[in-house]
Amino acid sequence: MPASLVEDAPAKVNLTLRVFGRRADGYHEIESLVAFASVGDRLRFAPGGALTLNVGGPSAGEAGATADNLVLRAARALADRLPTVGAGTFDLEKRLPVAAGLGGGSADAAAALRLLARANKLAPDDPLLYAAARATGADVPVCLDPRTRLMRGIGEILSSPFKLPPLQGVLVNPGVALSTKAVFARWKPPAAPVVPADLTVLTAMSKRDQLVRFLLSQKNDLETPAIALAPTIADVLLALQSQPQCELARMSGSGSTCFAIFASAADAIRAAEAVHAARPEWWVRATALGGATR
Repeated sequence: MPASLVEDAPAKVNLTLRVFGRRADGYHEIESLVAFASVGDRLRFAPGGALTLNVGGPSAGEAGATADNLVLRAARALADRLPTVGAGTFDLEKRLPVAAGLGGGSADAAAALRLLARANKLAPDDPLLYAAARATGADVPVCLDPRTRLMRGIGEILSSPFKLPPLQGVLVNPGVALSTKAVFARWKPPAAPVVPADLTVLTAMSKRDQLVRFLLSQKNDLETPAIALAPTIADVLLALQSQPQCELARMSGSGSTCFAIFASAADAIRAAEAVHAARPEWWVRATALGGATR
């Protein structure tokens, strides 16, 4: 299959996640520094014929009913806005754990939109793509162009992409799926208001130590409610924090996946090997953070 019809769907990692409050419509206003990992799913597209999806890969059994997959939802959302877009067959290689806080489904949907854009000669920044992304899910717009950004609102307010000093990390998922709705339902407003990040300062960071200090000053406000639902998340954090050269360990998004930052790629690989050896039932990957796989 031509390379132009293959897209990687990199894992989305919420390096920070602050919750400002609950809106009248039930959604929560958030702020998150989003980076993308060098691991993820892979999606292929063959134009022509009916819209179909085949799911394979190590996590295929966890992906749920094919009819509910965000890949098909994204394709239909774009077709609603551009009836000439055509259809075809998608083949999804599901590598990421499901309902894990890595935005796997959203990344897959975004990859589907990029593939359809290529097949139909749409510009990558075509407003119809972003409209379809917003209609598909809150995290799909930030995954459409998988580069580091600050995400606000319910996920629809995105900064321009910017570069940060590279980070080396480890991702660990204990095999526990969490419902985003259930985690947000347990969130309690903080005693003091959350202070928004200064985007000007953030985008000007050129030194790795600056970035690590900033991350240490932040948190994931959903970590505590998620641990209440899945106490094993605390075990994952402890396992990561116990590794030599671990600078930071935190949960990503609203799921059970946690990430840790290490001083070097070699340290991250050694830590991943040690965690996997101790808990072989966990999903463990060493990864670069800050860029996409494509």
